[in-house]
Amino acid sequence: MTYLIDGHNLIPHIPGLKLSDLDDETVLIKILQEFSHKTRRPVEVYFDRAAPGHAGSRQIGRVKTIFIHTQSTADQAIIKRLHTIGKEASNFTVVTSDARIQAEAKACHAKVISAKEFANTLSDLLQHHASKDNKKENVALGQNEIQEWLDIFKSRKRQD
Repeated sequence: MTYLIDGHNLIPHIPGLKLSDLDDETVLIKILQEFSHKTRRPVEVYFDRAAPGHAGSRQIGRVKTIFIHTQSTADQAIIKRLHTIGKEASNFTVVTSDARIQAEAKACHAKVISAKEFANTLSDLLQHHASKDNKKENVALGQNEIQEWLDIFKSRKRQD
């Protein structure tokens, strides 16, 4: 399942991130890279109003970023992508709160998730993995395990 994401539509729903931030797109891309890594799902994120000379796409791991030139919009690019993939659209999830894109996605049989709902999913997933990683780091050893390690280290000292 590939995610097609309306980037500027999602940013306001990410806690601590605003469209007025200078690095809002970069921060979102990093979050999506982590999401993609954890879920093993490819992501295509679309941003409109690309800076002059920066329109185009770039692949960063499983995340493809598409910056749309000023003569078009991310909405139009997402809709075009849906029509291009045709019947395969049922293997895609579109992330947007834009009613027009949602309607087009549903007409193409793609799954639709609102930006707010996806932001909540991102938050839950990344917090779950962070707490899971912390639990792995803080595993306490039992007294028997500590003694075994001490014995191993003592025996190695004697060999040196």
